[in-house]
Amino acid sequence: MANARLLVVEDDVDIANMLKIYFSGLQFDVDVANRGRDALEKTKQVLPHLIVLDIMLPDIDGYEVCRTLRTSTRTSHIPVIFLTQKDERSDKLQGLELGADDYITKPFDIEELKLRVQGAIRRAERESLTDPRSGLPAGRLIEEQLRKIIREKSWALLDVRVNNFEAFKDVYGFVAGDDVLRFAAMLIGEVVDELGTPSDFIGHAGGDNFIIITTNEAAPLIRQRVKQRFAEEVQSHYNFIDRQQGFIQAPTAEGGVEKVGFMTFSAGLVSPELHSFADIREITELAAEARRQDAAAASTA
Repeated sequence: MANARLLVVEDDVDIANMLKIYFSGLQFDVDVANRGRDALEKTKQVLPHLIVLDIMLPDIDGYEVCRTLRTSTRTSHIPVIFLTQKDERSDKLQGLELGADDYITKPFDIEELKLRVQGAIRRAERESLTDPRSGLPAGRLIEEQLRKIIREKSWALLDVRVNNFEAFKDVYGFVAGDDVLRFAAMLIGEVVDELGTPSDFIGHAGGDNFIIITTNEAAPLIRQRVKQRFAEEVQSHYNFIDRQQGFIQAPTAEGGVEKVGFMTFSAGLVSPELHSFADIREITELAAEARRQDAAAASTA
């Protein structure tokens, strides 16, 4: 549960600060939004693992925030717990009907809230709904999207992978590696927000592998931009000496060391306009092959 990202949406500054201090002490990464629109904007920047959401907010109410989250493929998987003074049965039913995972009324027991937050995040991870590092949809949610698009005629899928990631992790450690995965997820989200559509899907297929489902028109632009930006911005994850020399000295299986270049993105593109698919397995196999070809082309360029 350590370092799970928690977004607290609460206009009462005292309650918001108290929750931030309490959950930060439990090793959560806590962000606070005092308005509904600010909360929606923050979820675009960094996906939280869970949102604690008040209903009565200064601009749009918590119901509208939850409704917006649930109707977007980018955020529909995020667990939401309402924390509010609205204690009528009808209020609770409305919140749960909108897709909230839990509903707690004020005044509340902070220990109970902690257990419900931890339980909701554990359930999401156990059901393979999200990747614990990136916060992106994983496992079953990716499969659901693949089963959905295979019945449609117009879409494009990008299979994106971080090249030289394992060598980087061997040198810098798994904590730095997790930071790179979070950075990669954030960068992909920013590019899709810029060039894609609100219905585009981003998933974390495991390890250093990401999936983007978008339109045929946007896919080539997204592919080019994510590769360009990642190559430029990932250098900040290396130390000064490695940046200066342009490579790292990574250990080999034989006990020696080898020069390994900086991490890059490779990206394979498939769509019904380019291929025919019998099932979702063929989609992923052809996308992985296209991605390997992209990596091979880059290594010989």
